[in-house]
Formats: sequence, structure tokens, C-alpha cells
Amino acid sequence: MPEQVDVVIVGAGFSGLYAAYRMRALGLTVAGFERGEGPGGVWYWNRYPGARCDVESVDYSYSFDQELEQEWDWSEKYATQPEILRYVEHVVERHDLLRHFTFGTSVVSAELDEERLRWTVRTDDGRVVAARYVLTCVGCLSTAHTPQIEGVADFAGASYHTGQWPHEGVDLTGLRVGVIGTGSSGIQSIPLIAEDAAHLTVFQRSANYSIPAGNKPLSDEERAAQKAGYAERRALSRRSGGGSPHMAHPLNTLEAAAEERRAAFEERWRLGGVLYSKTFPDQVTSKAANDVARAFWEEKVRAEIDDPAVADLLVPTDHPIGTKRIVTDDGYYATYNRDDVRLVNLKATPIERIEASGVRLAGGELVELDVLVYATGFDAMTGSLDRIGITGREGRTLKEAWAAGPRTYLGLGVDGFPNLFNIAGPGSPSVLANMILCGEQHVDWIADLLTHLSERGHAGVEARTPAVDGWVEECRRRADGTLMPAANSWYLGANIPGKPRVFMPFVGGFGAYGDIIEKVAADGYEGFELLS
Repeated sequence: MPEQVDVVIVGAGFSGLYAAYRMRALGLTVAGFERGEGPGGVWYWNRYPGARCDVESVDYSYSFDQELEQEWDWSEKYATQPEILRYVEHVVERHDLLRHFTFGTSVVSAELDEERLRWTVRTDDGRVVAARYVLTCVGCLSTAHTPQIEGVADFAGASYHTGQWPHEGVDLTGLRVGVIGTGSSGIQSIPLIAEDAAHLTVFQRSANYSIPAGNKPLSDEERAAQKAGYAERRALSRRSGGGSPHMAHPLNTLEAAAEERRAAFEERWRLGGVLYSKTFPDQVTSKAANDVARAFWEEKVRAEIDDPAVADLLVPTDHPIGTKRIVTDDGYYATYNRDDVRLVNLKATPIERIEASGVRLAGGELVELDVLVYATGFDAMTGSLDRIGITGREGRTLKEAWAAGPRTYLGLGVDGFPNLFNIAGPGSPSVLANMILCGEQHVDWIADLLTHLSERGHAGVEARTPAVDGWVEECRRRADGTLMPAANSWYLGANIPGKPRVFMPFVGGFGAYGDIIEKVAADGYEGFELLS
């Protein structure tokens, strides 16, 4: 007989750990599964050189434990992967969360028993668990994507993916290294790889917008001020568009005087990274406003690069600024001033194939390498769910239901899949906001819903098809009202061949989304069917 529990949680990243904490507080029994050998999710796996969060440490942290907020000391403005993982491990120990999870174990299937409204969950080690509810906390950037390039298996040197970096680290001293990809992990790792390698070749298909993090150690005085202001900081974050306390300028871009506009851009440049895209409220809705923001960015970046021809390659021309996630870097553009770093433009000279000794380019050139690093990103937002055989009503799989793109109600429920909740994924602010606060927001809402069901004797809950249809249309309408769909980004699945081109996150903002789901709850969970 299968083991019986109330809730199965898939994934032990920030959201999965908090889900275990909240479900336990409701008195529910929990079985959690995590494919990694320890907690941390994306921060367990992503150990590449320079891996660092692009949300300030003080904000990229749990809000549910106010004593923890006061006790934990962040060392830097933007925390590195090792420090974030130490924080996760501290939280796990503090709240005794390890006992709810089995590590080194992947969930391979979850099948609905329609009559009993129970899910049968199977793992790769043969375990079978029956649960009333399933919470998938698999993360949006957790399934590494390696492009299909001819000859990948022929390379005689060492190959690594930034999303699956060896935990013991990699010594690149004196080696000829090639990095394929200039997304976030490429841009973060390239400066550090260049410091160690004898020679670095960067293979770039598409240039990205990146902004210096302005990272720095935090002083005791700064930490004390942050802790004293935490309550206000969290309140502002929950009302904001991105889950941090920084608000856009009150005027639209072209309504502000030139001096005021430049001062606002300078301030966001000082703050660093993704916040730049939210300097003015119309920056990703108006092309004219976006052009002004882009011109300021280009002026700053070109000043960092010695060779104008190299700068031409590093300045994006194929998408408005902020329509792909702006990267937060530390010395990225200056790296190309080094004599031992070469930039290859794959649009002009594509990779023809990979050979034993290196990368063969169109036209015949062989770039000889000792190490290849794939900084090629992830099958974002749906990739990890696709790899679980989730089967709902009438034997229909989630992959089939989402064949034309993900369909959710509020990002939380899916019609035909009762008592199944996906945390901080498609149809919610998700990757467009602070993912820790997104996870807390979803888990708290679900906890309230489960309490509501229990108090009224309901066996479960399911999103209604008209509500799903309406939310899918609402998300599409909001995205089409911005410049975001103009970029071939992983927000649309554009990096995965054959994946439907659908803008997956809710673009309306973290605070606005919170208002929407609160109203749904206040209206008796409108759009959901409460099952007997």
C-alpha cells in the first residue's frame, strides 16, 4: 500500500521549504522530495564562478520569520551563491525542515484518482506516496538546456554547464576556455573565468543588456539600518511591481525634465542591475521612453569598452532594454579589453560543429580549446514540470493540457487537475519579481485556501475552465500592452526549439497580482470549484 500523507511537496528550494513550514503549521502531514542531495533549489545547483543574486540580499530573504531577519547578517549588498546556500541551510536547521524531505530523489509521476481525489506520486527510487494535495515547487530555472550542436559528444576536453557546475569547483588555470552563451550565467562567470584561463573565447549569439551591480560589503551600520527598517521595507516590497522596496519615478519618462530624467537613471545605475528597467513607469510600455533608457545605457557601456568594433557587438540591437531580464554584472564589459579574451559573433560566423580539439566555425576556422562551458540557460518555467508525468482527469497529462502554452488560473490552479498547485510559475509574477516573496505569497494563499476547505468539509478544489481561459487571456492582454513580447526571450520559451511562443509570467506587477488573488479569496474563491 502507498504511504498516506496530506501533502506532497516537489522541490526543496525557497518555496518548497516554506511550503513544508506552512503545511506543518496547519497540522498536515508532509512528504517532500528533492532531486538534489541538499536543500536550496537553484542555489544548490548553480555554483559557477560569479554566481550571485540580482536582488539585494536584504530583500532576497524570507519575511515570515522576523527574528531571523534581525539575527542574520548579510555580508554583501548582493549575496553570492555560497552565502545564499548557507542562509538556506541555517533556515532549514532553525525550523527543523530536513525531516520533511527525501533528498537525491526525483518525482517521476503524479496520477490523479478521480473518485477519491487523491494523487499517487512515484519517485525514481520506487517510493509510492498517496496525497490529498500536491504542491510543485520545482523552480522556473532548474532544468538546464544544452543546445543541439553537431559533435558535442566528440569534444575531448572537459565540458560543463553553468547550471550543473561541479560542487568541488573547476580549476581553469592556464587553460584555453570557451564559453557559449552570454545570458546571466555567462555574463557573471566570464570575468572570473578570464582571470584564471590562459585564453578565453566567448561565443555570443545575442548580446544582452547588463548593468554593474555596484556590489559592496555591508558595514555594521548599514546592516543595523536595514534591520531597523525591515517592516517598512517589506510593506513597500509587497506593494511594488518587482517585490523590492524601490518605486518607479512618479512621472513618465518624457514628462520629466532632461536633468531630472538623467538623475533618475544615474540613481538606478548606482543601485545596479534589474532595477534599471523600472526607473520610469512607462519604460517597457513606450518605445519612445525605452529608447531614452537605452541611449543612457549605451553611453555608459561604450565608455567601458576600448574597441568600438567590440562595443558594436556587445550592444544589443534586436530587443528593447528590459524586455529580457537585465543582467547584473561585475566587470563584464571591461573583460573584453583584455588581450587574452576574444569575442566571436555567432550571427556572423555560426558554430558549424564541435570537434575533439575545439569549436569549428562556419568558414573553416577551428578554435582550439581545453574546456567548453555551456552558459546556455534553462528550459524555463515549464521545463521541470514537463519532466514529471502529471496525469489529471480522464487520463490527460499536464504536458498535453499545456501543449499550446501553460494554462492556469492565477498561476495557481489548472482545470482538470484538482488539488494540484504550482508555486511561483507561469501565470504569476514569478521571475519578474522577487522569487522568495512570490513563493511566500503563493504558499500563504494556498494555506488559507486549505483551511477554508477543511473548515467547510470540502474534499478539494479545482480551477474552472472559464476562469482559466479568462486568466490566460488577461495575461496575454497585459503582455501585449508592453514591449516584452518584442524580445525572443526565455519568458516566451524562445530559447527552446519547438516550444510554444507564449509570454508565460504575469506582467502586471507583484503588488497588483497580490490584490487580485486577495479579492478572489475574499469573494469565496471565485473561479474555483470547491469539491465535495
